[in-house]
Amino acid sequence: MKKVMFVCKRNSCRSQIAEGFAKTLGKGKIEVTSSGLEASRVHPTAIEVMSEIGIDISNQTSDSLSNFSAEDYDAVISMCGCGVNLPPEWVTQEVFEDWELDDPDGQPRETFYRVRDEIKERVTKLIESSN
Repeated sequence: MKKVMFVCKRNSCRSQIAEGFAKTLGKGKIEVTSSGLEASRVHPTAIEVMSEIGIDISNQTSDSLSNFSAEDYDAVISMCGCGVNLPPEWVTQEVFEDWELDDPDGQPRETFYRVRDEIKERVTKLIESSN
């Protein structure tokens, strides 16, 4: 089973949403973790927009990338164009992608919905390609 790390700046919105989708849609197919260049909190609006579609991410935690080891993962997905800031061992894994999604933090709720739907589409493709 492929192990995937979603990484972002603060591990509060995009990477948390991706983790929620991957755990739900990829159950039994991939293992998933999310982290940030720094830890913060799981954004309340991210929790709400995922809850609206039946995915509970309220028990997920915001963790620092430095708590994890790159060699434990097959795929590393940067959510925010922050790939250039990642330690080199993270960008040289078997699969590395930088999705460069808009940060919904501080934006209108519609931005959360749009980014959530973009993430769902990309996570679905990622799961299909990992089988």
